[in-house]
Amino acid sequence: MAALDTSADAVLRALSEIRDPSSTRSLGELKMVQAVEPLEGNGVRIRLVLPTPASPHKRALEDSVRAKLDPMSFSRVEVAFSAEVRPSAAKGAGNDLVPTVKNVILVGSGKGGVGKSTVSCNIAIALAQLGCKVGLLDADIYGPSVPLMMGLFGGRPQSNGDKKVLPLVAYGVKVISIGFFVDPDQAMIWRGPMLHGALVQLLRDVEWGDLDYLVLDLPPGTGDVQLTIAQQVSTSGAVIVTTPQDVALSDAIKAKTMFDKVSIPVLGMVENMSGFVCPHCKVETEIFAKGGAELAANKMAVPFLGRVPINLAVREGGDDGKPVVASHPELPEAQALVRIAQNVADRVSLANLFAVPRGQKPLVQLGKKA
Repeated sequence: MAALDTSADAVLRALSEIRDPSSTRSLGELKMVQAVEPLEGNGVRIRLVLPTPASPHKRALEDSVRAKLDPMSFSRVEVAFSAEVRPSAAKGAGNDLVPTVKNVILVGSGKGGVGKSTVSCNIAIALAQLGCKVGLLDADIYGPSVPLMMGLFGGRPQSNGDKKVLPLVAYGVKVISIGFFVDPDQAMIWRGPMLHGALVQLLRDVEWGDLDYLVLDLPPGTGDVQLTIAQQVSTSGAVIVTTPQDVALSDAIKAKTMFDKVSIPVLGMVENMSGFVCPHCKVETEIFAKGGAELAANKMAVPFLGRVPINLAVREGGDDGKPVVASHPELPEAQALVRIAQNVADRVSLANLFAVPRGQKPLVQLGKKA
């Protein structure tokens, strides 16, 4: 029986046949195999480059690599990951208020009270924990809650020599909010032009630096702020947060329709406050029902990104400025939010994969057979 070819070229050919779980394209077509390095004693190290540090497919890819190389009888197989986040295809198309930000992710809802800001803060922190460069902009001008939730209440940003505002930093996330610049007890009685001007300043006049993702916590509804962003910002897509009951889902569908009308792709839906498990009797109660957001997502043909159960620690973390993914990462609710963050990053990467940034060729041709 002839010996198997275990040269670097043979290994590369074998690995190139593996399918990426997200796009279903081959690793060879996606150019994800960065290097094949021999190790002492008939070992090999495989270096894969991912489209985001927050990829949810690391374990699956590593398992596929090991399975593919198992017949070659290497004494040791190591799999190392790096990541290269591609910018949104919309970058460079017209005026861009945040040119150093690769991807702007909107987090919106059709109505208030569904935990949109809680989801925004936890997604931003989770992405930062996973190795991404992240910013968080509180675009809810009338009700800025991000300073409190991120433990920055009372903070006052400074400016640099270029008269750019320096964002505050919490949990590895750069944060800006109108709440840093106004009296917290003062009502914001602003009409459309003032809202537009304030939002433009919060984007354009802030020294964001090089970011992989800027998460925008939108105000609830479908008003002036959403329209300003659609006209002024190159966005990668929107995440819609809802609770499972019919009244919230009806408003979430309206939010999806609004994003469609302004040509902002919907990355998916998140179901918040999905079931409550009593800490004493361990019985689950569906306070706001359960599963409605997934049904709505299927109906609207958008991805379902995940559900977050009700837990007192989530609310306490928001009030105390210690979001649950940072303060209680062991909780199922925190882990659910991390998975949602990974799914969001994965959907952004998938959208960028098939898009054509200005001045570049598409990484993968639509319709091309692998």
